[in-house]
Amino acid sequence: MKAAQLRVVDQAASLLLDYPTPALVARLPVLAGALAELPAGTARSDLTGFVEHVGSRPLPELARHYVETFDLRRKSCLYLTYYADGDTRRRGVTLVRLKQYYRRAGVEFAAADLPDFLPVVLEFGAATGDRSLLGRHVLGLQLIRLGLVEAGSPYRAVLDALLSTLPGPTADDREAVLALARNGPPQEEVGLEPFPTGGAP
Repeated sequence: MKAAQLRVVDQAASLLLDYPTPALVARLPVLAGALAELPAGTARSDLTGFVEHVGSRPLPELARHYVETFDLRRKSCLYLTYYADGDTRRRGVTLVRLKQYYRRAGVEFAAADLPDFLPVVLEFGAATGDRSLLGRHVLGLQLIRLGLVEAGSPYRAVLDALLSTLPGPTADDREAVLALARNGPPQEEVGLEPFPTGGAP
């Protein structure tokens, strides 16, 4: 797939993975037209199918499913650094570096979303053609997909489309995904003190 076509994939996935609003519904015909120009394959068929799904559902139903899928389930949260860093102080450093990476590329996001929010990362790819962040977080993308499969969510189609445009996982990648799926992301342990048990200090 050509670079310009990958930008279309990233832009479409960014819009479709963000919280559903009337503005998204209004843009569905434009999205469908842009996707129709892509070469035949998984990305076009899965994204087109999901656009049709969104267009066939009432907005309140879409919004409810979005919250249940992405906001209430850690296994399919859309914050990519969560999968590598968990809720640790290391993740804070990673987020700062990610913001700096955007600035060096001349891109500033005014949105309140964190810089590792998948729609923001995709918007960056669509704006610049730089997909290195997606490649760097392919394990997180695989885990999001697994979470969506487990939940039986139609959003799986968007992740399938996106992953079809990235290099396939190596054997080590698959092992890492399975380990993260089993054990979960890292947890903060440094600096935690045990509860007092009584007696002399």
